[in-house]
Amino acid sequence: METQVAQKKERRNWFRKSSVPTVIGGPCSAETEEQVYETCRAIAQSGKIDILRAGIWKPRTRPGTFEGIGIKGLPWMRKMKEETGLPVTVEVAKAGHVEACLEFDIDILWIGARTSVNPFAVQEIAEAVRGVDIPILVKNPINPDLALWLGAIERFERVGIEKIGAIHRGFSNTSEKVYRNRPQWQLAIDFMTKRPELPMICDPSHICGNRHMLQAVSQKAVDLNYDGLMIESHRDPDNAWSDAKQQITPKVLHDMITDLVARHNHEDNDSTQKSLDFLRQDINEIDTDLINLLGQRMKIARQIGEYKKKNNVTILQQKRWEEIMKKSQEHGQAHGLSEEFISKLLRSIHDESIDQQEKVMNA
Repeated sequence: METQVAQKKERRNWFRKSSVPTVIGGPCSAETEEQVYETCRAIAQSGKIDILRAGIWKPRTRPGTFEGIGIKGLPWMRKMKEETGLPVTVEVAKAGHVEACLEFDIDILWIGARTSVNPFAVQEIAEAVRGVDIPILVKNPINPDLALWLGAIERFERVGIEKIGAIHRGFSNTSEKVYRNRPQWQLAIDFMTKRPELPMICDPSHICGNRHMLQAVSQKAVDLNYDGLMIESHRDPDNAWSDAKQQITPKVLHDMITDLVARHNHEDNDSTQKSLDFLRQDINEIDTDLINLLGQRMKIARQIGEYKKKNNVTILQQKRWEEIMKKSQEHGQAHGLSEEFISKLLRSIHDESIDQQEKVMNA
């Protein structure tokens, strides 16, 4: 346990300086010199932001839209760095971007979701920073592929980059109705489990795609002990040249960060740790019981498969399945479980039952 705690503290040494998550803030895009200065100055004066950000090059879905101001915006960011004393970060998508950022003393580079999905592009950027002491933050790829995300991180490690972090900005899903990019929190948690020494930053702006959900998503990231937040802010969000709906004014950003409820790390508190250990032991025992019950259920499923094989009955009985789903959702709601959770759980169990029966019938 002590070794794990030490690893988690170590991962925050370069990015997270205190128990409060590090906040990265700034406009989605650098549009004009005046817009960058006014926004960044207001953000810095709030005292709630640790790092300034702005999009210089914007990879857009369709041509003809604003694709970033380009290299002319880098001197604006350098001036804000010098004036405010805050480090600045910019997204890069190819080697030429890296070279320009290094020329203008950009402190941190981040890799966008459309880039991290392409190993060739990531490798090109990695080669461009070989031998350079600069922190790199890697956003998750647009599709929910943990191996691809981890692979992008590893490419930078292989060229000698030591200060690396991950940004969770959600995953594209054509059927999504609530978020711009579905958060799929468990995938980010899986990342943190595999690489506990790396800082994890949440990008609520791109997860939400709107302003009204930013507070809730940011709070959830804090509750999950994320190391930082990256939130887009603009002096006049409604008239922003890109992603207007998800940007907020510096004043709203200040208030939002102020209202976040910080959580202490229980691993640093012996009393809290002992209390949680007792509760977790209860969970371990319940989990064991659940696995045992599922094993028994699958044993019965195999027996049903034997019967269906003997009597030449189809595996899927749709009416029976619909009855189970409806009854279980009602039962789950009585215990405070969401309909979505019960649906996902039963579908997983049902799929496994079908697989078990297929093996019996095809044996």
